[in-house]
Amino acid sequence: MAEFPTTARVVIIGGGAVGVSSLYHLAKAGWTDCVLLEKNELTSGSTWHAAGNVPTFSSSWSLMNMQRYSTELYRGLAAEVDYPMNYHVTGSLRLAHSKERMQEFQRAKGMGRYQGMDIEIVGVDDIKSRYPFIETHELEGALYDPNDGDIDPAQLTQALAKGARDMGAKIVRFCPVIGVRRENGEWVVSTAQGDIRCEYVVNAAGYRAQEVGRMFGREVPMMVMSHQYILFEEIPELAAWSKEAGQKLPLLRDVDTSYYLRQEKNGMNLGPYERNCRAHWATPNDPMPDDFSFQLYPDDLERLEWYLDDAVRRVPILGTAGLSKVINGPIPYAPDGNPLIGPMPGVPNAFEACVFTFGIAQAGGAGKVLAEWITQGQTEWDMWSCDPRRFTSFAAAPDYAVAKGMEIYGNEYAIHFPRHAWPAGRDRKLSPIHDRIQKLGAQFNAYNGWERATWFAQLGDDTSEESTETFKRSGPWEKRIREECLAVRDAAGILDLPGFSRFRLQGPGARAWLSTLITGVVPKPGRIGLGYFADDAGRIVTEMSIMAIDEDFFFLITAAVAQWHDFEWLKKHLPEGSQITLQDVTDNFSCQILSGPNSRAILAEVSDADLSLPWLTHQSVQVAGRWCQLVRVSFAGELGWEIHSKIEDTAAIFDAVWEAGQKHGLKPFGMFALDSLRLEKGYRAWKGDLSTDYTVLQGGLDRFVKWDKPEFKGKVALQNEKQQGVKKRFVTLVIDAGEHDAPYMSTLWHDGKVVGETTSGGFGYRVDKSIALGMIRADLAVPGTKVHVEIFGENFPAVVQEDQPLWDPKNERLRA
Repeated sequence: MAEFPTTARVVIIGGGAVGVSSLYHLAKAGWTDCVLLEKNELTSGSTWHAAGNVPTFSSSWSLMNMQRYSTELYRGLAAEVDYPMNYHVTGSLRLAHSKERMQEFQRAKGMGRYQGMDIEIVGVDDIKSRYPFIETHELEGALYDPNDGDIDPAQLTQALAKGARDMGAKIVRFCPVIGVRRENGEWVVSTAQGDIRCEYVVNAAGYRAQEVGRMFGREVPMMVMSHQYILFEEIPELAAWSKEAGQKLPLLRDVDTSYYLRQEKNGMNLGPYERNCRAHWATPNDPMPDDFSFQLYPDDLERLEWYLDDAVRRVPILGTAGLSKVINGPIPYAPDGNPLIGPMPGVPNAFEACVFTFGIAQAGGAGKVLAEWITQGQTEWDMWSCDPRRFTSFAAAPDYAVAKGMEIYGNEYAIHFPRHAWPAGRDRKLSPIHDRIQKLGAQFNAYNGWERATWFAQLGDDTSEESTETFKRSGPWEKRIREECLAVRDAAGILDLPGFSRFRLQGPGARAWLSTLITGVVPKPGRIGLGYFADDAGRIVTEMSIMAIDEDFFFLITAAVAQWHDFEWLKKHLPEGSQITLQDVTDNFSCQILSGPNSRAILAEVSDADLSLPWLTHQSVQVAGRWCQLVRVSFAGELGWEIHSKIEDTAAIFDAVWEAGQKHGLKPFGMFALDSLRLEKGYRAWKGDLSTDYTVLQGGLDRFVKWDKPEFKGKVALQNEKQQGVKKRFVTLVIDAGEHDAPYMSTLWHDGKVVGETTSGGFGYRVDKSIALGMIRADLAVPGTKVHVEIFGENFPAVVQEDQPLWDPKNERLRA
């Protein structure tokens, strides 16, 4: 028996496909002094019973990237590591029952083409030619992905393990981890066989990730679903067809009904994602066993009857086959269905690569991403969709995680419409004035758990969930969004905005230190400004509003969803031994946006503020006898203020402003209207327009770069980019669009070539135009350049605009 390793650079806990892929990719990056610990045998968790489907399809750009990488890796892996694998690239058909589903497919086709994949949209007649046993009733068409297929999960894992071992990495099986502790800036991982001292630790424990997370004091937001699939006996007709054709049938997914159907040798494999699903190990009387290695749950076929009947109607030869076996095993789910890959929140030098719902399809890409996080401190693609810090503590509450996990599982193939709000797990964080805005007709959605109004319905408006299941601009909300935008333009609007992330930064040297982190200038006391934070490659990490209270005293304000991400970025870079303190005070404050030409008159009636102070200033004032910080900025692009108040004072301040505003035309507005208003000003949105997929210069943020500063993070990379020439440029486009606005990652075309992508889009009701923000090849970022924007498979003409806001280009209304 090999000697037990007592030191390593990285220790990975968990020997499923993802953990082993992480080890393989670390070794490939040159980090061979790494050890993987598995409590049983490799693959003994969810990997061993996984169906092994390997799709590339996703409506997420980053997940599609990750899955595409997996398919590319798996094709050559057997030869690379000299280990035989059953990997069948059969192609797949995703069936569409509706025009909306076909639109989703068109969008996926556009994203896939941009990433170099040959995804096709096929008509009903073509479906039959590719899948001769199918009935095409009630279908609109299908998406064909030639790269889809299936792989043997155990062989994949063992191939990756062999590759990792051959490069010098170690795997220790039958070695459960019993604890971890921090000593002298290192991790000590305790196992039944002894301790290992290491620099980094990775939680890749799959459905046991929560158990491992607690060793670090981390509550992983997850739950465990029971997922069943059925294996059928050989079907003679299928066997004869396969022999003659020399191939397997394409993998079939009826996504509107919610199942996949795959040829398994000469039989079939049916895997439904049923609405009447079941969570396991979710209650005290159903605890997770100490060991569930290579085990399954009892069959529960009653849940699948409806799906089986539908599949037989779709593919009648399935009805002639006998049932061979039922697999019913645990699959972990995060509250949004995406995995957790990246830094473990609040824990130094610890990472997560766990809670994979589609772990086989994503294992290759996940290993690449995880290795980049550890070895480089950053990833090639912006991976916010999988970043563990996208959730904060509320998401780990068991009732929330279970409710969201079951909702995601039962809607695994659901279309994600832009105006739709998923109903499970709501009302976790409520504004102090939630009841007041609810009475005004607010329709809500959750932003990092905070309920915010999206639009305000009036009597008779359709507020059903069904009404939101469309990609169209029009809907019961459109008239109201227009009214809200025009109220902000012509009179005044108020938006309740709970949950802004805010951090208190103070202490000797705080200003000088902050200056080294942002590309631009730190504002003087009494002023507020935007700070852009770059990584070493000059890419956009985040944007924060910097409110300078004193020379070395600041409040940093950022997006609600950025709370843990941005706090950790700041904390990680704090100089050791300094007197600078950093506190997260998000839960102590709330915010309201008051904007519009009448906002000054309204504040004059209820506050003692000096309302002549210029744009980008702030002051402590009394409103209705309560303290607040009045900040003269407006994301809506009109004369306006943000009113930052303590939670306990927010209701009294809102009541006073609301009452005073009635004679000035004050109306409530929501997040949909705010999105429209900010697009007209060219204001960037976090993790859409602002992400590590782009550098600060590509993002058109040159005016926020102070080149003569002695140093700032990313300066060298940005200087090099400036000298060599920026390859992509941020632009605003006006589109001659139809009834749909451009979604995120819509392809830009010029002279028949792909030249860029949109980063956000919508309709501007003050300028009455469809707008997109995006990135385009630098030579085309010239005002007046004509391009086309691909929206759901159709190209619409668009024009590059001047590098200034569409609305109030000189900011005269903001400065009024």
